[in-house]
Amino acid sequence: MGSPNPSPARKALVTIGFLGLVGYAWVRGQGGLSGAPTEPAPGGLRFEEVAAVAGIDFVHRPTRVDPKVDAIAAQITATGAAVSVCDFDGDGWLDLYAVTSAAGGQNALLCNRGDGTFEDVAAAAGLADLNRAGTGASMGSVWGDFDNDGLDDVFVYKWGQGQLFRNGGDGTFRDVTVGSGLERWINSSAANWFDFDRDGVLDLFVTGYFAEEHDLWDLGTTRIMQDSFEFSYNGGRNLLYRGLGDGTFEDISDLVGLTGTRWTYASVAADFDGDGWQDLYVANDYGNEELFLNRAGERLELAEGIGLEGESKSGMSASLGDLWDGERMAVYVTNISKRGYLFQGNNLRVNHLDKSGRMLQLDDQVAADCGWAWGAQFGDLDNDAWQDLVVVNGFISASEERDYWYQMSKIGLATGDIVADAAQWPAIEDRSLSGYERTHVLLNRQRKGAAFREVGESVGIDDRFDGRAVVLADLSGDGLLDVVVANQNGPLLYYRNATRSDAGWLEVRLEGHASGTNGYGAEVQLEHAGRKQLRVHTAASGFSAQNGPVVHFGLGTDPGPARVTVRWPSGEEQTIEALEPNSRHVIEEPR
Repeated sequence: MGSPNPSPARKALVTIGFLGLVGYAWVRGQGGLSGAPTEPAPGGLRFEEVAAVAGIDFVHRPTRVDPKVDAIAAQITATGAAVSVCDFDGDGWLDLYAVTSAAGGQNALLCNRGDGTFEDVAAAAGLADLNRAGTGASMGSVWGDFDNDGLDDVFVYKWGQGQLFRNGGDGTFRDVTVGSGLERWINSSAANWFDFDRDGVLDLFVTGYFAEEHDLWDLGTTRIMQDSFEFSYNGGRNLLYRGLGDGTFEDISDLVGLTGTRWTYASVAADFDGDGWQDLYVANDYGNEELFLNRAGERLELAEGIGLEGESKSGMSASLGDLWDGERMAVYVTNISKRGYLFQGNNLRVNHLDKSGRMLQLDDQVAADCGWAWGAQFGDLDNDAWQDLVVVNGFISASEERDYWYQMSKIGLATGDIVADAAQWPAIEDRSLSGYERTHVLLNRQRKGAAFREVGESVGIDDRFDGRAVVLADLSGDGLLDVVVANQNGPLLYYRNATRSDAGWLEVRLEGHASGTNGYGAEVQLEHAGRKQLRVHTAASGFSAQNGPVVHFGLGTDPGPARVTVRWPSGEEQTIEALEPNSRHVIEEPR
């Protein structure tokens, strides 16, 4: 079982940072942990990859950028595979939206037919042909009802001009970007809906990665890279748009104090300090994580001295989980680990702001070392009432004989001016960089705090593509969480949960009023069989991913009813007694 504080060895490795550690590890031939070996699967937990059987035939392809940076184009364009869960047609069956990034490539809206199969309806819906010349490349999507008409709309964030689509309710979507206030070129790798000012209208947080002055297909300079591997501030702007309730948005970034230029990869919104206002937890590449505390819908204040300052160096994913008996949330942020070269370690932090004023690091080596980790999600895969973790990994899989880590160590020891210039980097050619890493399934050992064991291969999740986004959702409607993985330059994988178990489950779908129809930010606490469990209903979660509108709980083998308390973003608190297990329940916010 992990302790609330990092071990001295791990803390020492992490604080050395990328520049010194890469060079040190190359000389010594020592690095971080080797990666947790897979263990036998317990009690029938099993997954089957059924994408082809389910009618899912989707492959992500990367964009091609300006030839001036061809030498390291494989690294520059190594993101873009993304997947979101939605219910675009409101039929109760969860659908999928996956994006590709190649020019002319078609995104896919996979409509769940309810019989175990999916149909791609993106073209008919108007959501397929978004990678047109001059508009940029799709990087992901985030779904939310910005006009509160009961239908989920979608914002597709891009390297380029993001696009906002209104759901017409008839299976089609209309591009309403022009005149919305969102017309801006942003090299964005993430976006998130949340209600910043608690007015019941969704606001939109859009992150910047490469600085927005760069048109990556027509570069005026090759100085587009980070100027530091540890703390870089020459990335893109993060922007906050206030929803005005009429379908338009106002950029309030400067007004709320959001002025940084970090290389942001992910965000998750929740009320971390318990004041009733949703805050933003942000994962940054080339630097530490950040928590922005929402001060009554007027400004975002960077929390300092809470334990985030020095450990994370390559934050890529941010997800929320319950590891503390239903009373406080944990945050999992992925980083990079490579034996013999670099160990940054994934960060697993439990929220103790109310007691110690800090986000306490849980020292769980299995969760810390997953390779070059990207997307991650918490979910109770076996319905034993304890949340597990799925982590996807791997950066660039090319040659199995040639490796780029030595070249990376050379640029890692260079000065900031050289690092920032893509033309100065060693050519990657056909070399791999942490390629062919498998997806990790971390099973909770049923203990308070952090204690996982890795069971991926033994439960049937054994792919070695370059994973980017992962979502967990009950796509089959059978009370079991399925796993969908979006792979960079690879196929969309659908792992159907084929577990045989007597464990029960309960699912909740929220319908808000004063909190907006989605109720994003609502805290759902379940009490059952003497235990509590906590979920926060969020839009974006992980890396380039969204888990959808259904909140899932495993109940273990106790057959009794459950008690659910919902704390709505509006401030309303609602308790529902004696909810029957093995059912999906709709909970409506009191008007």
